[in-house]
Amino acid sequence: MNSIPFPKQIAEYHGKVRDVYYIENELLVMIASDRISAFDVILPRPIPFKGQVLNQIAAYMLQKTTDICPNWLLETPAPNVAIGKKCTPFKIEMVVRGNLVGHAWRTYNAGGRTLCGVTLPDGMAENDFFPTPIITPSTKASEGHDEDISKEEIIAQGLASAEDWAVLENYALALFARGKEIAAKQGLILVDTKYEFGKIGDTIYLMDEIHTPDSSRYFYADGFEERQTKKEKQKQLSKEFVREWLIENNFMGKEGQTVPTMTDEWIDTISKRYIELYEKVIGAPFKPEAKSEQETHQLICDSLSAY
Repeated sequence: MNSIPFPKQIAEYHGKVRDVYYIENELLVMIASDRISAFDVILPRPIPFKGQVLNQIAAYMLQKTTDICPNWLLETPAPNVAIGKKCTPFKIEMVVRGNLVGHAWRTYNAGGRTLCGVTLPDGMAENDFFPTPIITPSTKASEGHDEDISKEEIIAQGLASAEDWAVLENYALALFARGKEIAAKQGLILVDTKYEFGKIGDTIYLMDEIHTPDSSRYFYADGFEERQTKKEKQKQLSKEFVREWLIENNFMGKEGQTVPTMTDEWIDTISKRYIELYEKVIGAPFKPEAKSEQETHQLICDSLSAY
């Protein structure tokens, strides 16, 4: 987006979905784009209102968890924009899983019974609840694919100290419990999610987005047990339906594979699914707000002037 730098901007970073602008060494401006990624690949067409959905769900969830741990967010001056504190990030993602699904299920179904150093119980079916939620961390890759990693490897490689890991683990599990509680009130099950953390001085902060359709998976609670008993597919709200569509069309981000064509109808379907998740999770109607880049830039500059 940003052809005109923000006041006191010193650097910028363009990720798969978000564009981040560094203001001196204290603040971040994070713009949630309408880009969509899967299998660590940016798909060729944007999804209308996706950035607004992600930004507003994340802001809502961050506000609902301030009693658990401090977080980076200061304000959201525009529908798809967040301004917050700059932290030194841990180069790991704290992936919390309540159910056997996605990558965990693919590993399990292939015969694996250990994931990121965590032993998985025998006799589980896809989508079953774990006895208690588990943490299966991954490395945070600046390019390419994130990699599974165990707690022991994280500490041995100096990605987090044993003391910091204990805090990260406690925060991640407490945040997941709160996320499940919020979801349950809306008739949803928070299935799995990821959290990112960083430090300012000696204090650990929750960073980035939480409990959004890009970072999380939700099932509908109504009919869950019946579908499990019948071994039927669970009805879910997440980005997984995009991954499934890609897999069906022979794309998993591997070398030599080509992203299938995304039709207008498919783009519209994805957009509606994101909006549906917003309305289900937040429990309020989604209000689309389309602002020009110039308007957004001005709103950000006005907010930054207060700092």
